[in-house]
Amino acid sequence: MAKKKKPKFYVVWHGRQTGIFHTWDECAAQVSGFTDAKYKSFDTHHEAQAAFAGEYEDFKGQNKTSKSKQIRLIDVGEIVYPSYAVDAACSGNPGPVEYRCVDTNSGEEIFRRGPFPQGTNNVGEFLAIVHALSLFQQREITAPIYSDSKNAIGWIKKKKCQTQLPRGENNTELFELVDRAEKWLAEHEYTNKILKWETEVWGEIPADFGRK
Repeated sequence: MAKKKKPKFYVVWHGRQTGIFHTWDECAAQVSGFTDAKYKSFDTHHEAQAAFAGEYEDFKGQNKTSKSKQIRLIDVGEIVYPSYAVDAACSGNPGPVEYRCVDTNSGEEIFRRGPFPQGTNNVGEFLAIVHALSLFQQREITAPIYSDSKNAIGWIKKKKCQTQLPRGENNTELFELVDRAEKWLAEHEYTNKILKWETEVWGEIPADFGRK
């Protein structure tokens, strides 16, 4: 039995007609002999839809891996406004650490703490999120909070800072803040959504310290 061909979907960005076509003949009718035609085939209708919503240059010459990656980026969507963003900066890991929160849209700094002599970036991110949650509850702010740290977001959900950083004389103040943060999470409910900042899609988080 002859193997059935897998269907293809053809996106035409620039041609006699633009859109998604289900056969090569339909696609060829739009691009053959057309000056500077822009078109490409995709394996699934979902890929084709995502590609047509983007630009030809984003997909030109990409292999399947990078093409799938691009579609994932499209699926992330837009940044939510109003919202706030937190970030931490650590000189070494461990090392001196500080954290801050800014308005995602304007970049206005809401708070900044540190540097503390010895910490890690994830601890700083964890503290920044809890600090924002506590402050926003006082101010009755319900907007989402963005962080680019998966670990810190996971720790918030567990209400526990699961750092491997040992306690010592150099980080007493930092761990006092960690203890207070865990206590606050255990005793309070919050309505702010904690969202992952998609750096690969949107660029550096607005709260970034710019030290990379």
